[in-house]
Amino acid sequence: MSSAWRAAGRIDERDCGLATVWAAGGMAVVLALTAVGVNLGAAIGSRHRAEAAADLAALAAASHAADGDIAACAHGARVTEGMSARLVSCRLSGWEARVEVEVRSPLSLGGSGVALGRARAGPSPG
Repeated sequence: MSSAWRAAGRIDERDCGLATVWAAGGMAVVLALTAVGVNLGAAIGSRHRAEAAADLAALAAASHAADGDIAACAHGARVTEGMSARLVSCRLSGWEARVEVEVRSPLSLGGSGVALGRARAGPSPG
């Protein structure tokens, strides 16, 4: 059939399929940019979750500072578990609680990202 099309002058002899190559390359670039955007969004979301979990864990620990370090940090750990995060460290200094929280998020480009959040809660210094 292609010889009939050539005979009718409907197929250009110079056509070598370059448009197909450019289209495939363009689609690959769009796909790569989409994957990067999705991973960037996941990383930003994980960071926000880690910061929010740290804020709430610090408030929970500081509100139970009178119960002692272990009990206060246990309250902070309970809060972070409820937010799908992990309490990395919890320190009490008087009525002030300092916590560090990590959130793991799977990335589509391979591996997993870890977002850290730190917070401090307690009475105002002045």
